[in-house]
Amino acid sequence: MAAVWRAKVPPNSANLEEARKRVFEFFKLASRSLPTVMDIYNLNDVTTISQLRSSISSQIRKNAHIKDPKVIDMLIFKGMEELENIVEHSKQRHHVIGQYVVGQGLVKDLGTKDQGLSPFLKKFYESNYF
Repeated sequence: MAAVWRAKVPPNSANLEEARKRVFEFFKLASRSLPTVMDIYNLNDVTTISQLRSSISSQIRKNAHIKDPKVIDMLIFKGMEELENIVEHSKQRHHVIGQYVVGQGLVKDLGTKDQGLSPFLKKFYESNYF
């Protein structure tokens, strides 16, 4: 089984370079936990490890403009909490799929959900997946 993750408050980064190093360490830790996440939530039929890794990367890149080490440390802490919740199975499968698979546009159509819908609703749902 997976190791137990504990989000803890590390000392503040001294400078931007140290905060940047912590971001890379967090990304590596999250990437290493993906096989466990795939097994826990049975995601093999919905996505791949590389797609989830891309989703994590895009979440990190959304905050690439931030230059304050304290803010970066706070975001890493929040990311660690999220990772802990996912690895400890505190979330349900549909939460993970909605936030990291469908929410990132990795899966456009999950199957039969469009059957019987009007063209307007199909376009509406399709536009909200991107």
